[in-house]
Amino acid sequence: MTDLLTLDMSAQVDCLCDFTYNFYWQHKGSELDPDKPVEGQVGTHFTYRDLVEHLISGKDVRIKGDAGSRLASSLGVDLKYFGGSGRALEVGSIFVDGDAGTRMGISMVSGRIYVSGSVAQPMGNVVEVVPDRDGYRCFRSITDILHNGLGDDEFTDTGNSFREGNGNENGDVPCMVLADGVVRDTVGARCERDARVVVRGDVSLSTGILMRKGTIIIEGDAGMNTGTLLSGGTVVVQGGAGEFAAADMRAGTLIITGKSSGYMCANMRGGAVFVKRDVKVIPPTRQCQPSDSDLKLLVDVLDTNRMDAMGYRKYGIC
Repeated sequence: MTDLLTLDMSAQVDCLCDFTYNFYWQHKGSELDPDKPVEGQVGTHFTYRDLVEHLISGKDVRIKGDAGSRLASSLGVDLKYFGGSGRALEVGSIFVDGDAGTRMGISMVSGRIYVSGSVAQPMGNVVEVVPDRDGYRCFRSITDILHNGLGDDEFTDTGNSFREGNGNENGDVPCMVLADGVVRDTVGARCERDARVVVRGDVSLSTGILMRKGTIIIEGDAGMNTGTLLSGGTVVVQGGAGEFAAADMRAGTLIITGKSSGYMCANMRGGAVFVKRDVKVIPPTRQCQPSDSDLKLLVDVLDTNRMDAMGYRKYGIC
């Protein structure tokens, strides 16, 4: 741990190392002031911005004590709102000498998080790998592994797997299977590679948020905001989906084989949603006539027949 910034915490604080500063664009500082010293630190006066900028410079942050919810939100994202490219950055690592709260690593795209204690669920867009530091558990971004591979890392849970595809014309793409039973938010956030993620269980919030390429298959239920801000690729939910599915969707495909809740397609701008039953959607989204290419997509993605595919309703801007 070189060039280390250390916070000695006397209390559990949310949104440490949060690259969004708790979605600053929504509250303009009323909920979290990036330039305010982090509450509960002992003997130092580091601000929330200090933590983020230290990580962006490639240096490490150590938290002595428990971390609250949303630790390392959007870690590694060069956010457009703050003048960035929206792409991934190489960043330093975060070390927590204690426990971490819920939603650790939501929308995380690079870097590593080390935790000596427990991590509450739902977690974020992270998966646990064998640690290279004694006394810690280690977590990497799912999106980072899809983009760059596992390298020398191995998953701690033998139910999880990753196979690097060869990119041939037969569709042999990288494939990650998550079978550890961990409930996660933002699975596949900001994925920009033709890759595949299969979750053998349920997920929580915002699956596929800001994804541009790839396929995510949820073999269970999904929480709220599934496919929100989806910008390409395909998300398949083989169970039910919570409210606000496809909110602010821009492109890509969302397929829900089970029940869907209310407020679907709010502020939808593009892409297509396929469901098995009629649903109420928010204008200008409306029910559309599926094309032959739509039916072929459903047959291929769902591994079904054309008759079953014809049973789906299509919703979009049409």
